[in-house]
Amino acid sequence: MDATVFEQIRLMLWDVDGVLTNGDIFISAEGESFKQFNVKDGVAVALLAKHGVKTGVLSGKQSPALSKRCEQLGLDIVMTGIHNKIAALSAICKELSITPKQVAYIGDDVIDLEVMRHVALTFAPADAHMLIKNEADVVTQASGGRGVAREAAEHLLMSRGLSMDEVYKPLMDAWNATVVVQ
Repeated sequence: MDATVFEQIRLMLWDVDGVLTNGDIFISAEGESFKQFNVKDGVAVALLAKHGVKTGVLSGKQSPALSKRCEQLGLDIVMTGIHNKIAALSAICKELSITPKQVAYIGDDVIDLEVMRHVALTFAPADAHMLIKNEADVVTQASGGRGVAREAAEHLLMSRGLSMDEVYKPLMDAWNATVVVQ
């Protein structure tokens, strides 16, 4: 893939279940009670921010647990309970004054195919549905809920020609002055 694609990315969006989580849903009589997230993905948000890339979630699901995690991470875009992801993508691009060709997206299941076909760069977790892995530009080594976002963030930034040390330098320089939510 042409390096300019990686350089043009201004927003990385994630699906949630199966990407930021392993896809398990814990439901009590009151509804979905909690989700399990990976701290590595929290670092991805801070890392991308230090390199001028905005972050967000675009999810069909909505829950208090997801809202709380998004709040903790300080994501730029939080769109949950979305049934038309293409319309949501269009609204996000308009809000940020970017085009879909400046967006990277990570999805894991067939509902994500349409979005993946509209953005510049796509990732899939190692355990994503085969149709998603076939569509993705990059399939991570990590499975859903196991650091997929962080692996994708590192891949994006290193594909811009940065070494791993250069990828982390801005974050490490500010580590003590910045609260990094993991």
